[in-house]
Amino acid sequence: MLTEYASQTISSASGLNRVLTRSVFSFTFVLVFACTLIAQPKQSQATVQELYQQGESALRNGDLTQAEAAFQQVIVLDPKLAGAYSNLGVIAMRRQAWPKALSYFQKAAELAPDVVGVRLNIGLVYFKQGHYYRAISPLKRVVQSQPDSLQARYLLGLCYFFTEQYQPAVATLEPLWPRESSDMNYLYVLSAGADLAGNKDLEDRALARLVEVGQNQPEFHLLLGKAYLNHQDYDKALQEFQLAAQADPKLPFVHFNLGLAWMNKQNFAAARDEFRKDIALEPDVASNYDQLGTAYSYLHQESEAEKCFREAIKRDPNLASPHFGLGKILRGQEKYLQALAELDTAEKLLPDDYHIRFVRGQVLMRLGRKQEAQEELKFSAKILDERIKQNPKADQMQPVPSPEVTSQ
Repeated sequence: MLTEYASQTISSASGLNRVLTRSVFSFTFVLVFACTLIAQPKQSQATVQELYQQGESALRNGDLTQAEAAFQQVIVLDPKLAGAYSNLGVIAMRRQAWPKALSYFQKAAELAPDVVGVRLNIGLVYFKQGHYYRAISPLKRVVQSQPDSLQARYLLGLCYFFTEQYQPAVATLEPLWPRESSDMNYLYVLSAGADLAGNKDLEDRALARLVEVGQNQPEFHLLLGKAYLNHQDYDKALQEFQLAAQADPKLPFVHFNLGLAWMNKQNFAAARDEFRKDIALEPDVASNYDQLGTAYSYLHQESEAEKCFREAIKRDPNLASPHFGLGKILRGQEKYLQALAELDTAEKLLPDDYHIRFVRGQVLMRLGRKQEAQEELKFSAKILDERIKQNPKADQMQPVPSPEVTSQ
């Protein structure tokens, strides 16, 4: 089916950079300005209103320092004004001070529990930190309240996708088709989620649309290659990635995906070289170090692998995979307590991954904690059985790492 799609006449184009600029990843932070002032003496209330307006004006003009000072004064005079906390959260988000932003938004949500924008921002803060499980609850509440919210629904669908909950991901993302079916990233995630959920019809429709939208752009070849990776057709995936790299050798994540293709073809030296190339272009992407560490593991260079996994964790402590990789290395070194600590972290980040649960069960057994080990191994088998019920090939399939989907 993929070959048939690739041979179709393609009628429209949409560059990935333009798509990303237009898409949900270029979020405009939700500002909550409409809040009621509680009763205060006239002079004090006038001061609060004036400070609030000053803060609004400064925030609109991008003067975060002045805006923060104004809103801080507001909450001193009126500590129950939700809008001031919300705007302080927005300021912290723009500075990428995620824990501080979350604290302000949670206070705003406590004071104004029905304000949808605050819930959306809480979900966005969790998403930006890679806390996809935690983001689901606030985003789900927004979607329940406002089913047509593009941002909340897209984010919620991605959170389900990244936590390997493929049926909810597809059910959440499919209604966005009328508005997002020209977005190549959306089409890729929808097709990949549908594939992993066993929804062949939707997968085919999304892939056909991806070909129609993508034309012969490098970005299109990149995403089509990822679709082939999902189908475990590694030769065709490699061919598409090579076309993308020939057209644009500096295309973001093209060498990362070439590395994935070579990994699946068990050419670990070639994979190592591609991940190194992508690190040279994108030195801050944690997944590059994670996959490079995996390549080193297969090359039996455990010292280098451990360094890479720790480098990945340093850049993104909320990425489960390097904790898992490091845990396996420590298990091999018979450092079972240290291995268990890494596997505990991986499990908290991705509790429904049966590979993590299985290896954790093995380590618990080595530590003599037989009852816990048996429970963990039993739970791992249960997760796998449930996946196979959804898709009979689930035990042969692995979600393809997609850092380009969450990058801005």
